[in-house]
Amino acid sequence: MSQNPYAWIEKNLATIHRASWYRTVTPIESKPGAVVQMEGETLINFASNDYLGLAGDPRPMQAAIAATKAYGTGATGSRLITGHRELHRQLEKAIAQLKQTEDAIVFSSGYLANLGAIATLVGKRDLILADRYNHSSLKNGAILSGATAIDYPHNQIEALKTLLEKHRESYRRCLILTDSVFSMDGDLCPLPQILDLGAEFSCMVLVDEAHGTGVLGPSGAGVVEHFGCTGEQLIQMGTLSKALGSLGGYVAGSAVLVDLLRNRAPSWIYTTGLSPADTAAALGAIAIIREEPQRRAKLWSNVNYLKQRLQEMGEGAPPGNKKNGGWSWSLLPSESPILCLEMSDALSVVKAGSALKATGILVGAVRPPTVPTSRIRVTVMATHEPAQCEHLVQGLQCHLKR
Repeated sequence: MSQNPYAWIEKNLATIHRASWYRTVTPIESKPGAVVQMEGETLINFASNDYLGLAGDPRPMQAAIAATKAYGTGATGSRLITGHRELHRQLEKAIAQLKQTEDAIVFSSGYLANLGAIATLVGKRDLILADRYNHSSLKNGAILSGATAIDYPHNQIEALKTLLEKHRESYRRCLILTDSVFSMDGDLCPLPQILDLGAEFSCMVLVDEAHGTGVLGPSGAGVVEHFGCTGEQLIQMGTLSKALGSLGGYVAGSAVLVDLLRNRAPSWIYTTGLSPADTAAALGAIAIIREEPQRRAKLWSNVNYLKQRLQEMGEGAPPGNKKNGGWSWSLLPSESPILCLEMSDALSVVKAGSALKATGILVGAVRPPTVPTSRIRVTVMATHEPAQCEHLVQGLQCHLKR
């Protein structure tokens, strides 16, 4: 008896369609920015992680062009063989300076940084305790490591402490994993309390600063700086693809940690080095972050304005069931440029996203399995103008009154 071993694929896709979870890609036809071209339409972009507007800034672009002319389009190999350029080391030093750590190491993506770091730090005799809402790269890094991995309820410090009291003594090493800014909610981890537990129970702590770097803290160093934890013993991971407007990832920490990763992290050792263009663009972006704090101030001015307007829209309605004559929604707690309007189901979010696009606004319509509940995800940029922010508010008001 012969059966088609690939027949399950169509059935699986049909299930995705029925759940309104089906997703497709739509090309952006312009440079990144507060306004983009998509399918021939001009849209105000509230769906990008380019928080400081640096992906389309001419200075990182020129740095990338100059690096391409000098070093070519690709690194051509692992950095341990032929892929290393002095630009890579310059970027690592700049990251360490921004983070105020002893050293840093650059990976070809943020996902690879988490996979490699976690698999290097712990193994089969060890324990990982991770926030339930952590990014996929943290979750898969835990699986790849072979360590025993246990999730704790989102941001629940007492639950984390209970798990440590129950399990810590049974394992050689323990690693606590958490996002600093949770990318699909916008809230922050309680980092000082996590570090206190790490010290009490002799645990390493790895914090993913993908959405914090460049955005939070007096100098833009991230959530670690925001909470006054600079100089504490911990491992900082982050990306070059959000506020830094480039591509790649990094791990920053002690010199011995970075030296170990160079010698043990498989996703660094066996991967082609970051391209010269991406490296130079990220290096240029870090310089702008340090030299132009007003860019970050403008971002937070936009965030605070939109948050206030969204809260005003929901006043007078019961918490968790705000309704202005249209679909129910609830503004999730946020301390970042990520503002999420939680809605009842995937289909409502898809319709809301389409309706906003028809009014010239691009937002994220995020559904399971990416998140546990469906939501409109609004991301704010420093380059948004006041009129564009108000256009978003009016579009939401119009949609929610339908």
